[in-house]
Amino acid sequence: MKVEKRSIDFIPESERYGKPVSLFYIWFGANMNITTIASGVLPVMLGLNLFWSAMAIILGSLIGAIFMASHSAQGPKLGILQMIQSRAQFGVIGAVLPLLFVMLIYLGFFVSNTLLAAQAIDSVSPLGSTGNIYLIGALCFVVALYGYWLIHRLQKVLSILSILVFLVVTVLALGLPVPDGQWTAAGFSLSKFLAAVSIAVTWQLSYAPYVADYSRYLPSDTPMSRVFWYSYAGTVAGGAWMMVLGAILSVVIAGFSDNVGSHVAELFGVGAVLLFVFIVYGQVAINVFNLYGAFMSTVTVIEPFSRLRVTPRVRGLFMLVITVIATALCTVSQQDFIAFFLNFIFFMSYFLIPWTAINLVDYYCLRKGNYSVPDIFDLNGRYGRFNLVACGSFVLAIVLEIPFMNTTLYVGPVANALDGIDLAWVVGLVVPAMTYYGLMKRKPLVSGESKLSP
Repeated sequence: MKVEKRSIDFIPESERYGKPVSLFYIWFGANMNITTIASGVLPVMLGLNLFWSAMAIILGSLIGAIFMASHSAQGPKLGILQMIQSRAQFGVIGAVLPLLFVMLIYLGFFVSNTLLAAQAIDSVSPLGSTGNIYLIGALCFVVALYGYWLIHRLQKVLSILSILVFLVVTVLALGLPVPDGQWTAAGFSLSKFLAAVSIAVTWQLSYAPYVADYSRYLPSDTPMSRVFWYSYAGTVAGGAWMMVLGAILSVVIAGFSDNVGSHVAELFGVGAVLLFVFIVYGQVAINVFNLYGAFMSTVTVIEPFSRLRVTPRVRGLFMLVITVIATALCTVSQQDFIAFFLNFIFFMSYFLIPWTAINLVDYYCLRKGNYSVPDIFDLNGRYGRFNLVACGSFVLAIVLEIPFMNTTLYVGPVANALDGIDLAWVVGLVVPAMTYYGLMKRKPLVSGESKLSP
């Protein structure tokens, strides 16, 4: 087993391998963890019963995964990272703008995953909560260091184990008494339902900045439809299942949100110790995605200003620094996890949705997948240093979202007037898509964008 030698560079055809079915295992397994279960707690906390929570989760997953899988489908053809491909829209330096927000998202998920795992093993570990955080951070660093190959192997094994474990958890959860009225259509609230839908949509969209990173190694002639549907099926099946399970457990187990992992493990009685090991394994596996993505994003930010040669040693150093920073953030974010997590989910949506709108409109509507990869790495190439249309559309969307926001930290005037309905995600999708498409259609796209090797 060797450290992955590629970083942000193009993957040549001679190094391509695999089949698109592997993407099902990756994205099914990526959702098989207690962080996804914790996200399913949020619709219930908003005030929905189980019926409407499940409907919102399923609907949001089906919608959000469309965008996620559409990004995944770009990987085999272009053979480059998702966020470095954004240089074709924002410019080589302009792409740093969305990248900065994406890096915050990686760190936020690292904090969430690590805190849940540390919380879960607190009752069986002699290290204490802070010691558990350090232990999990170290495990994540070692696994992330070995990159793409090991991540694939981990996710396939995790998917198989997760099916067995969470089938048992689901059966045990369904056997617990459910309060009356939880599975009825009574008590519908449009504002709460839309907020819950946006949580599920955002959960799926959270994979969008790096989903193509895991499909870029597939041969370039891999059918786009197969990449899309395997990614879509894996993330919808895994995500919706775990989130609905989380909603059920939050209703049938008192204080479930206080320690999600521990409550899940305790369902197994004397077998709880094995479940603690499995939970840590799952959290480390998903945190590898975040460290891997944060590393790639950091190199992407630095690369236009310095021709950094990413050797295994450089890779290890970057990973270590990112791990230390992320682990330090965990130690100061241990209190009131659910409130932190809820605000973090909404925070992600306000920045991810405008970026995804611009990227997908450019790829599927304007350039139709026709890019010059060498120019994506060239400061003086055809995509330029900045594309003010993309950067302006992105910033405009975020500004216009503010009056529509509804979080525990801030409620915008429009959301307040609409009885709490948060339509910021609609603004974040429609505004940049229309402004970017309309303004870019007036600019002649450079022809001949079909060269696919640096």
